[in-house]
Amino acid sequence: MKQRALWLWIGMMVAGMALAACGGGALSSLPGALARTAGHRHSGPSPIQHVILIVQENRSFDNLFATFPGANGAKFGEAKVKGGKDKKVALVAHSILDGSDLQHCRAAYLNDLDGGKMDGFWDEGKGACTNSTPPPAKKIPYQYVQLADIGPYWEIAQHWVLADNLFQTQGSGSFTAHQDLIRGGTCIAGCGPPSAMTESLVDNPTYWPWGCDANPSVVTHEVNIYGVETEKGPFPCSNKFAIGSQGYDTLATLLDQAGVLWKYYTPCFSETLQPGCTGGSATGDCAGGKGGCDADELNAFDMIYPVRYGPEWGTNVSWPETNIFSDITNGTLPNVAWVIPEDDASDHPGPNSCKCDLGPAWVASVVNAIGQSQYWSSSVVIVVWDDWGGFYDHVAPPFADDYGGLGFRVPMLVVSPYAVPGLSSQGGYVSHTQYEFGSILRYIENNWNLPQLGTTDVRATSIGDVFNYSQSPRPFVTISASPTAKYFIDRPHAVQQGDPQ
Repeated sequence: MKQRALWLWIGMMVAGMALAACGGGALSSLPGALARTAGHRHSGPSPIQHVILIVQENRSFDNLFATFPGANGAKFGEAKVKGGKDKKVALVAHSILDGSDLQHCRAAYLNDLDGGKMDGFWDEGKGACTNSTPPPAKKIPYQYVQLADIGPYWEIAQHWVLADNLFQTQGSGSFTAHQDLIRGGTCIAGCGPPSAMTESLVDNPTYWPWGCDANPSVVTHEVNIYGVETEKGPFPCSNKFAIGSQGYDTLATLLDQAGVLWKYYTPCFSETLQPGCTGGSATGDCAGGKGGCDADELNAFDMIYPVRYGPEWGTNVSWPETNIFSDITNGTLPNVAWVIPEDDASDHPGPNSCKCDLGPAWVASVVNAIGQSQYWSSSVVIVVWDDWGGFYDHVAPPFADDYGGLGFRVPMLVVSPYAVPGLSSQGGYVSHTQYEFGSILRYIENNWNLPQLGTTDVRATSIGDVFNYSQSPRPFVTISASPTAKYFIDRPHAVQQGDPQ
């Protein structure tokens, strides 16, 4: 397995260079022995009874926080140009609105990574990953969003926690990332360290919807033990998998077994929006049904057969996503919640129905709703972006293996009264600890004393080191943003564009 040896060597070299550049740190150069913190700050029983995970779309760390004080950002990137030589490319400030949906599938990841050189972004394609050859993106990936467009994100980071060393679990696109955020990986059996991966990985489907509601002709891409991806995977519904001894459980499985309440708040996704599906209603056309307004697109649990065809579909899986506001108001917020935005509030680049990006305001509206409610004293809100979206990032993954992981860096924000402060009592803290998506799952497992899924949660470092349960709970600071929650609740639901990556 020469390829694996090469990747392991690259991983050790990259981690070593990162340590040298940063003057030391907590990173480990060995896969399977990922970074561990010197000591967890939290002590005593956890006061956290509610974890709200907001999942945004398609932004690298450098794209949103390249210039954030104290964070590991970059002002220049590397680009491999004609002749195989690298050149420096300045990252330029840009509107959050970008008309280009850059490639961000596994093939694009390998191209951008370029064996750990992080210089392939120049030749990355514009548009979806297909068999055709799209025009190269050139300078487009080398940009960061101007502060005026993402003020709420920076305001959150300035008050609470920004993690600058969180990596996607797998170098691939949104389908894989959303699976990683509910179960820690898409491998069918054994998802931990590379030596435990005994089955192929399931990658993005050939068309959307992502899961059991897909057209019967849809299959998944599959990454085999040699790192080769083919369109030979199973139909994207978990009962079609050749399930090994471990099965294809999700975090929801563990939560159900322990009696811990959960919900997955997701938009009304529809190819053709039906009349009456508006304004936060969960009845009529918004209650489900093929051809109407249902939750079958870009929904991680649509792939989980027992959920899709069980009583939790339409209850624990709740649409529209604005139902979270009524649950907060009514005192029925679950213990664990995933929150998925509509297209125009997701930060997804490319065209959308409103030609706008309401992502910062959307995130702020959820954070403010929690912070101003009875739930503030017992909650943590986590905001992540599911993949890099094709945008440049200068930090190579700490290790790579035959299965495509780790992926690129994405931002993570953590908001809680027990979040450790920065230099001042209300100042933001930048965490440099190495995390991956499994780190979020690991924290939830530890918080409720759940067993481990046995996927990447085994190797991942919990995000628990950003909390101090012994400190006096910090008061909430309202995030400035417009529009507010009322706008998102009252507006009609838009037709979603879908994303096969």
